[in-house]
Amino acid sequence: MAHQGARSDRARAVLFIVENLPVPFDRRVWQEATTLRAAGYQVAVICPVGKGCEERYQELDGIHIYRHPLPVEADGALAYPAEYATALFWEMVLAWRVLFRHGFDAIHACNPPDTIFLIGGLFKRLLGKRFIFDHHDLCPELYEAKFGRRDFFWRLMVRLERWTFRTADVVIATNQSYRAVAIERGGVDPSRVFVVRSGPKLDRLHILPPVPRHRHGRRFLIGYLGVMGVQEGIEYLLEAMLHLIRDQGRRDIHLALVGGGSHLAALQRRAEELGVAGHCTFYGRVPDQLLLEVLNTADVCVNPDTWNELNDKSTMNKIMEYMSLAKPIVQFDMTEGRYTAGDASLYARPNDALDLATKLAELLDDEERRRHMGALGRRRVEDELSWEHEAPNLLAAYEAAWATRPAMGWAARLGLGGR
Repeated sequence: MAHQGARSDRARAVLFIVENLPVPFDRRVWQEATTLRAAGYQVAVICPVGKGCEERYQELDGIHIYRHPLPVEADGALAYPAEYATALFWEMVLAWRVLFRHGFDAIHACNPPDTIFLIGGLFKRLLGKRFIFDHHDLCPELYEAKFGRRDFFWRLMVRLERWTFRTADVVIATNQSYRAVAIERGGVDPSRVFVVRSGPKLDRLHILPPVPRHRHGRRFLIGYLGVMGVQEGIEYLLEAMLHLIRDQGRRDIHLALVGGGSHLAALQRRAEELGVAGHCTFYGRVPDQLLLEVLNTADVCVNPDTWNELNDKSTMNKIMEYMSLAKPIVQFDMTEGRYTAGDASLYARPNDALDLATKLAELLDDEERRRHMGALGRRRVEDELSWEHEAPNLLAAYEAAWATRPAMGWAARLGLGGR
């Protein structure tokens, strides 16, 4: 079925390019892709291979997924150019493959990195394709958070971001803070910037009975879901556990950490050094069923992300997933974190492990408050934040992209426009 307003002979076709995570593991990209498919679009995705996503080609739910190798895992500023160059090479190769096999009318680029505009810009200039920029991360702030400096590479990140904004026909922002960056730093016309939050799908996040074995014989379980990276602030969470166990004498708590990442082994070592490893379980990346078991068993969920310019402006998916499961939250006080969770969370002083421990203890010792906060969070997701409320914004962004006058590509001028 052709999407409303599409050419009569075929549906509009979209090519997603994402380098940060494999699909369908990248929840936001998969929700966007399936939403467009359900609206009548033809959809293809280019992404890296990853654990559980090793097939180089797969058709899933009517979506064509092309995966490429990404052998270089960036660890240090000099490693990133090698990773990005490898990804860019494969993205270019596969984009031409998708064009000839399926065709596409628009490229939907999901950062990081801010290099995909090189492909989007080429197809825009050559064949008149639209370029839609889905702004997932503030790359200059991400670089500064990782390496603590503003050097040549930071200035390069700023320039790449600016070029990406200038190339885009439409920008999709994950929240109002990112929208402001697109308008103020990127110079994008406000009418071309659409906020599409990464709202959870409630049909995936089921509320289930707790599974006692995940408590490891203890009364309370604290739950964490997310990437095991440097800027996620998990060191603060481990230090908070130390305060709870050593200083408050609590032997009734256990911490479940669900998620993988390059910093996982270092965090496990840190838990051993602090003497809290016996009260922690690092699950790594797990199937959805186990993830749901652990989080449904948790009494309190925590977001210890380090306060910095990146995290203050970013919406963390884990917060909305906690809220979807009716879990009260403790997190450091940040702009977008407070906007998302509201009264479903307690807010500790930024980057203060002792205050994080204090807020955790406060919630653990007040069952009625936990229940009330959890209900508030669940209701906010149901009424405002779930993907059901965000999908129309995505479709509106696409309608705006089609409303822009397409560039007359070089090949089109020669009568070679293709599909």
